[in-house]
Amino acid sequence: MDYLRDLLQEDRVKYAIDVLSKLGFIVERINNSTLKFEYKGSIVLLYPYTGWFTGKTINDGRGIKNLIKQLTKEAL
Repeated sequence: MDYLRDLLQEDRVKYAIDVLSKLGFIVERINNSTLKFEYKGSIVLLYPYTGWFTGKTINDGRGIKNLIKQLTKEAL
């Protein structure tokens, strides 16, 4: 079971890094389950396996698609 979780987690981490990088963010991998990047001068943390994201300059939530909506909404 842990092996499956590890595979899924790695896929989600890679996907999140790819998407955020394409949006122009510099993404730092803190550990196996946490990514961080800067948005509007503050740090945003993303936990790709659970989809949870949090930060001072965004509304906390769940799901990479919801995070992308918040990040790209400002550009529209």
